[in-house]
Amino acid sequence: MAARGACRRASTRWIVALGGTRDAVADASVVAVRVGRCGPDTLHQRYDHRHPQRRSFAAHSAAVDTHTQTELNDVIDDDKFPAVDPFSLVRSELAAISERMRRAVTSDIPALKTAAEYFFRTGSEGKRVRPTVLLLMASALGEGDLNSSVDMNSAGHTADDLFTPDHAPAHETPNSTRRRQQRLAEVTELIHVASLLHDDVIDGSATRRGLKALNLEVGNKLAILAGDFLLARSSVTLASLRNVEVIELLSRVLEHLVTGEVMQMTAKPESLTSWEHYTRKTYLKTASLIANSSKAVAILGGHESETSQLAYDYGKHLGLAFQFTDDVLDFTGSNSILGKPTLGDLNEGIATAPVLFAAEEFPGLLPLIGRRFRNSGDVEQAAQWVRNSSGVEKTKQLAKQHALFAIQAVDAMPVVSNNLDESSKEQQRQCRRALKELARVAVERIK
Repeated sequence: MAARGACRRASTRWIVALGGTRDAVADASVVAVRVGRCGPDTLHQRYDHRHPQRRSFAAHSAAVDTHTQTELNDVIDDDKFPAVDPFSLVRSELAAISERMRRAVTSDIPALKTAAEYFFRTGSEGKRVRPTVLLLMASALGEGDLNSSVDMNSAGHTADDLFTPDHAPAHETPNSTRRRQQRLAEVTELIHVASLLHDDVIDGSATRRGLKALNLEVGNKLAILAGDFLLARSSVTLASLRNVEVIELLSRVLEHLVTGEVMQMTAKPESLTSWEHYTRKTYLKTASLIANSSKAVAILGGHESETSQLAYDYGKHLGLAFQFTDDVLDFTGSNSILGKPTLGDLNEGIATAPVLFAAEEFPGLLPLIGRRFRNSGDVEQAAQWVRNSSGVEKTKQLAKQHALFAIQAVDAMPVVSNNLDESSKEQQRQCRRALKELARVAVERIK
């Protein structure tokens, strides 16, 4: 009874820590299992109770927790479908969106134009992971019942048209489902890049995506204003979607980004060593954007709340898997490959998952974490303890668990409709396989 009560209290704290999302118990228990707080059975009893319609989904999760060494390739290869390159499936459409974004961030004020375009120039865009996820999600789900009276290629659009840039003004409402979903992908990337510009100023970063950080090129004030400009442009485009629920979701993301950053800046020493604090901050700063954007894509596609929630689940767990892998690469990666210095988080006074795991084996880390590694030699000592501990390996397994949860969300999506032609069915299956492949890439990448 005492153990059950402890687990219940831990789960309650994690629900609050993850912003009250209805499936936050799953995240709480995943991390709790890693740090020895609760057993996996508790997770799945609760998950079944809250989601009786997804018992098979929960049962598979139980296998994940008790066999954390499961290879992601084995899970993905269970599908009788050829391997796919997620980025190649949406390359043409992504190029059209990128062209539209380059036009969206222009300004007749030269200094602002130069700053705002910095990470949208050809060759400096990065992989555009978030728009890729959203386009794949839109195709993986197809057209929902709530949009049954709307043709995805209506209003004169052909499939080829959707691969050409949308030159309509930002305030003009798109007249097809896919165009609205493309606009959402644009909004998500604009928000992401704006957050990077702001983060680089706050953190005093020197590099980003292998380039000199914008704040070093144009100064902190203009870098901040460039980020504000991108958020303003994204807001106009978001409003053009004319969907109150979607606007609310993305507005909440902006609130989460600010909340997470302030949490990181102002945390008291006891919070800096807390898993609850760290995971909540990670969700707010990293996972919320892709989670809520994925849900918004499903809503724009006309899907019911259960399907939209699965899209959210996928995005949240993918985002967490990406961030935990970033935590690992900060200790194991190469400066030249990452495009930024390693041990960056320690140098900024941030204790990430490998450090928190290492502190369980080397309690001497706790005072260093509490003072944000400010004393001479703190960073070097902390890095040494992390390398001598199982912190990096445990964080890899934690990232893998979240990747597997993301894959399970894809498996739980509604079956592909028999009303589609064979080509459309194949595209949906391909895109679902690609979403799973992205989950694998999230934890196996080296940059």
